Amino acid sequence: MKKDTLIGIEDLRLYFRSGGGIVQAVDGVSFTLGRGPSMVIVGESGCGKTSLARAILRLLPRNVHTHSGRVSLNGVDIMELGEERFRREVRWRRIAMVPQAAMNSLNPVIKVGDQVAEPLLVHGLVGRKGEAAEQALAACKLVGLPVDFLDRYPFELSGGMRQRAAIAMALVTKPALVILDEPTSALDVLTQANIMNVLKRIKREVETSFILITHDIATSSELADEAAIMYAGQIVEVCDAARFYREPFHPYAKKLMASVPTLREDKELEFIPGRPPSLINPPRGCRFADRCPSRFGKCEKEPPLGETGAGHWVKCWLYN
Repeated sequence: MKKDTLIGIEDLRLYFRSGGGIVQAVDGVSFTLGRGPSMVIVGESGCGKTSLARAILRLLPRNVHTHSGRVSLNGVDIMELGEERFRREVRWRRIAMVPQAAMNSLNPVIKVGDQVAEPLLVHGLVGRKGEAAEQALAACKLVGLPVDFLDRYPFELSGGMRQRAAIAMALVTKPALVILDEPTSALDVLTQANIMNVLKRIKREVETSFILITHDIATSSELADEAAIMYAGQIVEVCDAARFYREPFHPYAKKLMASVPTLREDKELEFIPGRPPSLINPPRGCRFADRCPSRFGKCEKEPPLGETGAGHWVKCWLYN
């Protein structure tokens, strides 16, 4: 692991019990992210992106079957920490998360300013409410939330303003890493653009790394320095974002990019045939093989995530 690595994920697994069997939502995921850069995790709905975020933050439901692997934060394996120490020292303090549909997760009967200040008080980062209110005000200014909105209730705010409040809650403790789970999925196009502009400005002004989880490739290009492509519970490609948008390697990543319209090129859009495999009983070998146009005999065995060049990793027999 490099010296400048902020977080390192090694063989992370998260399985759930269900009526139909064991759901392998996150199955052997590995990647690293340095201090400062932002990573986008792209994939179809149901591929395990949100489960990956929950596995990192240990936000686990009661039906967990397996939660294993290594999550190193600044070189320390936080998977080894007890739950109380993890809650006190890591969750929301060093790693924060803006959950999916975050604008609906605000408490409707508590004023916005009090909710933004709450993480500071819960984690003992400030000694008095006045100081917490001052830092909450600074966080809201950072995300472009008007000062007078702090004294309002969530139902009095638009969807975009509630999303800004949720981002302010994640940033108020000054974490090293913020995980954004589909931060613009429930917003109109104009509001999406405004939120992405806010995130880009925060990235320039604050020493915080972001992991952006999305299925929207076009939106993700606004923020990402690195890209990780997820399919059926596994990471199948990790590389520099500019390289991914220009020339992806994995057949699934190629199909994803071929389905995105562009302004400067008149191209025939493609689609991915078939459907994603079940995570209860995933196929042996390469999980994309049944939908892959480049399938050959070796795909019956599972390929490793191999490095094809400096910082470019691909889980495909075509390159390993």
